[in-house]
Amino acid sequence: CPPGWKKFMSSCYYISINMQTWDQSRMDCRGKGADLVIINSEEEQEFIKRQGKGVWIGLTDAEEEGVWKWLRCILCFGPRFWMAGEPNSFARAEDCVFSKVGTFTLQTWLDMPCCAENIWICEATLSSS
Repeated sequence: CPPGWKKFMSSCYYISINMQTWDQSRMDCRGKGADLVIINSEEEQEFIKRQGKGVWIGLTDAEEEGVWKWLRCILCFGPRFWMAGEPNSFARAEDCVFSKVGTFTLQTWLDMPCCAENIWICEATLSSS
């Protein structure tokens, strides 16, 4: 992994230090040759949670309300880690997903307005070379 990134399983992760909107966060990841993190397993969710920061992740229903889709992943139907009562699409204005800290379970996700500013995690798959 590049300097400043963390390796976990077959991916490298970059955890931001500043805060941006979901779209700005995604643009930053794309500029690094990555994208916002896609969580495919309990182990990966635990890894993200262990970072100790609330972060934007690559899950959105901006395309169709209530249909949550991972970025770059048409057929991803992995585990979901919603907090109780989430997603609630409050005022139909919460299209992006934030993974919260400070919970004792793996259920850390909530939907938020994409214009909120948060820390984010980029994920790049390790090349097999």
